[in-house]
Amino acid sequence: MIQITLKGGTVKEYENPVSAADVAKDIGMGLYKAACVAKINGEVCDLRTMISDNCELEILTFDDEDGKKTFRHTASHILAQAVKRLYPETKLAIGPAIKDGFYYDFDSETVFTPEVLEKIEAEMKKIVKEDLAIENFELPPEEAIALMKDKGETYKVELIEEHAGKGEPISFYKQGEFTELCEGPHLMKTGAVKAFKLTSCTGAYWRGDEKNKMLQRIYATAFPKQSALDEYLEMVEEAKKRDHRKLGRDLKLFALMDEGPGFPFFLPKGMILKNTLIDYWREIHTREGYVEISTPMMLNRQLWETSGHWDHYKENMYTTVIDDTDFAIKPMNCPGGMLVYKSEIHSYRDLPIRMGELGLVHRHEKSGALHGLMRVRCFTQDDAHIFMTPEQITDEIKGVVRLIDEVYKLFGFKYHVELSTRPEDSMGSDEDWEMATAGLQKALDELQLPYVVNEGDGAFYGPKIDFHLEDSLGRTWQCGTIQLDFQLPQRFEAEYVGADGEKHRPIMIHRVVFGSIERFIGILIEHFAGAFPLWLAPEQAVILPIADRHHEKAYAIRDRLREKGIRVSVDDRSEKIGYKIREAQLQKIPYMLVLGDKEAENDSVSVRYRTKGDIGTMTVDELCARMLHEIETKAKD
Repeated sequence: MIQITLKGGTVKEYENPVSAADVAKDIGMGLYKAACVAKINGEVCDLRTMISDNCELEILTFDDEDGKKTFRHTASHILAQAVKRLYPETKLAIGPAIKDGFYYDFDSETVFTPEVLEKIEAEMKKIVKEDLAIENFELPPEEAIALMKDKGETYKVELIEEHAGKGEPISFYKQGEFTELCEGPHLMKTGAVKAFKLTSCTGAYWRGDEKNKMLQRIYATAFPKQSALDEYLEMVEEAKKRDHRKLGRDLKLFALMDEGPGFPFFLPKGMILKNTLIDYWREIHTREGYVEISTPMMLNRQLWETSGHWDHYKENMYTTVIDDTDFAIKPMNCPGGMLVYKSEIHSYRDLPIRMGELGLVHRHEKSGALHGLMRVRCFTQDDAHIFMTPEQITDEIKGVVRLIDEVYKLFGFKYHVELSTRPEDSMGSDEDWEMATAGLQKALDELQLPYVVNEGDGAFYGPKIDFHLEDSLGRTWQCGTIQLDFQLPQRFEAEYVGADGEKHRPIMIHRVVFGSIERFIGILIEHFAGAFPLWLAPEQAVILPIADRHHEKAYAIRDRLREKGIRVSVDDRSEKIGYKIREAQLQKIPYMLVLGDKEAENDSVSVRYRTKGDIGTMTVDELCARMLHEIETKAKD
């Protein structure tokens, strides 16, 4: 008797071997129809996999991450099959599932224009309608190579030859006349891919190496239902409208120039936004007992060798030579923070010491990876380094978590947490890593904060907690992080005098809240679609005089509001008031203050709000009190 334990503990018993698909059908037809893939004893497998021994089984649908990957990877095979039907001379490269969809790289003489993509999409629909069974088979390496050579698939031959030395069989998947090199897993039939869309085509070097041939990469996405696809495409269109690069240009916040690729220029309005965030950062860190420091932007090689960056991070660092000595522009603030800590003797009574630094760091990024403010070569990292005793670890981590939670909630972000463990390229003893990881886990458990473990994705010097925030479109961004470090204090021989009069090694937390202030601004621009809450808005109000005779009064009101710290301007152009209002709306200005004869006489303004329209007439004092209350409380729209 075969016993199969399902998720939740239910046990199914079978006398004979059974496929995962049959078990899904046995559980219920609804699950069977929605099933994409199975997980047997923790390993993702085809639904067609036969089960002959006792095991744990989970049936995964499109709602599960592995289910999505399987669904979309199957869609990539349908795409490749359609291309081969229409353009048989095309050579296939690779076609993985990616976040929000999939792509496939092709070597073809045919240029995949939008018109060609339409033809390919139509052929894909035919393949789906044919509802072809998808079959898996294996061949010895020599036969696999011969098969791909016979089909003229030189890229597949290259991939097989790399693994041929292992002597293991090579996996293929077949649907109709189409055979593809692939480890799987895949759906059972092509008919399950009900809704898909080819979204774009770009160039891509084979294996990402510019020395190799440029291929054509078709990007696409797929869903089980047309309604889900439509919803996704609407979200994509909304994201285009919110693109921080476009809004940053339209709202005159920042500029990206050819003279400094990856080095953003902040314009006056952008600097107001950036400085307002920094003021808020300083306010909450002062409240939480942090002191602020500033360390040099360039330090010598000896420091980076001591920290480990020269050996583990050098390819991302900008270096130079000064007076015959190697120097590097700092990619991180932490080694400088260590030197500040060591600049004086500390007692256990001084700890914890919380040192914050808004440090400008530089990291080399490939030009193809640069993306507005989201991926740059220099950015301001809102770092803090906490030096503490072992007994203080849990409380300090909990304090940082609470601080990050407060900040993200202020901006209306939801978030989830990941605990990243020791990577392969790491330094330090097993004991240190185990203690550090346990310290992070304990803090998360005591806070009852749900988290997932991200194996092997820690920093080279310690495990970390990453905060992935979710914006108004449901997209996630990794921003805040907490890293527990036993290594750097050892490498720098940092010390404190304990209660026993002996010298001890402090433990160090690295943490950021915004992460990169530049990147956080990019996220905020897209999250708010450029319509920042009043306290953040670079321009909080604009006074709109109806006629020239109202200009003097408009400037007098402006000066009164500015004296209270409100960021306000006057639009004194000789334009109709409707035009001025539309212009202010396009600039996302929260308050539009219309000034005519009646208002000028009564020391009042007719107030329009960005999202609410006309909200009535107020005296200047009433308006000022209202705005100051919104700013002070950091109210949302």
